[in-house]
Amino acid sequence: MKQGEIERDGCRLGYQIEGVGEDVLFVGSSKWYPRLVSEYLRSELRLIFADMRAFAPPPESGGALKITVDTLVEDLEALRNHLGLKRVIVMGHSGHAFIALEYAKKYPERVSHVVLIGPSYNFSEKSLRLIDAHFEKNASLERKLALKKEFEACPDERIAGLEPDERFFQNYLRHTPRLWYDYTKDYAFLIEGVHVNGEIFDHIWNTLYKEIDPSIALEKVTAPIWIGLGRQDYVVTPPETWESLRPRCSNLTLQVFEKCGHSPFFEVPDQFDHHLLQWLK
Repeated sequence: MKQGEIERDGCRLGYQIEGVGEDVLFVGSSKWYPRLVSEYLRSELRLIFADMRAFAPPPESGGALKITVDTLVEDLEALRNHLGLKRVIVMGHSGHAFIALEYAKKYPERVSHVVLIGPSYNFSEKSLRLIDAHFEKNASLERKLALKKEFEACPDERIAGLEPDERFFQNYLRHTPRLWYDYTKDYAFLIEGVHVNGEIFDHIWNTLYKEIDPSIALEKVTAPIWIGLGRQDYVVTPPETWESLRPRCSNLTLQVFEKCGHSPFFEVPDQFDHHLLQWLK
């Protein structure tokens, strides 16, 4: 394992490298995502877990509102240059998938494959309504009651008064029935010690991601694209929303994991590894 960091606009972006094989630039958090990926995947791919600014110590100068989508794309390009990588598989999970896609759009010569895991179709108001409708229609009564219990134990007013790290931690945990197929387990260990820059996180998720239309980016990306989705992922748009893109994107492969929520690489690692590696070959 190799660790390091690069400096961007006063922000220290960490990275962690594990495994052997083709280089994978895994966008998101160098602390969080290594906990989610199987050892077998590490035996087949060289995974470079890269911090986005939302998961890095804040710069002394602040300036979250100056960050753009292109800023985040250029952070990835700076890391690729720093490590001397030629072509990479770019991978992103959840909201980070948007940045992986935007990177592939801007730097096609640097990307061999694009892997998007658990992305939402977009962050529009229409998509948010689709997510809620998906949950109301398809979630079990037990799952709905579990979510209600979580929010009663940790209501919005309590979340609002917490420090950024703790706010992210508690908000993530109270959404367990939406995030995970098996919502009875405790997933706190996955995000313990993960630093969150609250101001930057809010700016990226609430402003920047609403500017991105993945359907446009998908049509412009020339590399093969693989999207892995959980059938019972209730924090993003349902798998059916992506189907309309198949006729327009000949390089697009959709893989849906049935008994799975938002994180197929952790929830169904054997299935995830098999389908992803077969596709890469």
